Amino acid sequence: MKNNKTTKWIGAGIVTAIASSLCCIAPLLALISGTTGVASNFEWLSKYRSFLIIFTILILGFAWYQKLKPNKEIDCACETDKPSFWQSKLFLSIITLFAIIMTLFPYISAELLKNKQHNTISISQANLQTATFKIKGMTCSACEEHINHSVNELKGIGNVKTSYKNGISEVRFDKSKTNIQEIKKQIDKTGYKVIEDL
Repeated sequence: MKNNKTTKWIGAGIVTAIASSLCCIAPLLALISGTTGVASNFEWLSKYRSFLIIFTILILGFAWYQKLKPNKEIDCACETDKPSFWQSKLFLSIITLFAIIMTLFPYISAELLKNKQHNTISISQANLQTATFKIKGMTCSACEEHINHSVNELKGIGNVKTSYKNGISEVRFDKSKTNIQEIKKQIDKTGYKVIEDL
């Protein structure tokens, strides 16, 4: 009976751990799958991230308590059933590690999304233009890298710096190869919305 209760708590811990970082997992999954527009659909979860993390800790803490508390049954010579892998301490350890990784994901996701293959292009001063866009929907550094990656796919992009904290993206580009409207469209394709250009 104790093992069934623990299994239910483990399942709840997995769900809350994933939910706490879904807003930052979505950009990575969107880039991998090529469906970039879905990345901002989970932005609303960022408001509840702290509560979901606390809930995850409480759930997994209770699961560990259930697993480790002494059994109050009277000792007898009867055979006891060995718990299955899904009800074992090893599985609970794996789930706890998974929950820690999911909770820390927003802090490591930027490294996973960095566009290391972006080629620096040469732009003549006559064609150099810098535009700054106010963007709605970014919640973490994964959002920044998602936008940077997407804008860098355009021809003539020299440099992209995006800040989720300030809600802006600054783009240096060759105006003979692309323009502000194309950059806006590219940002909007990610699911985040340009609300104004500054």
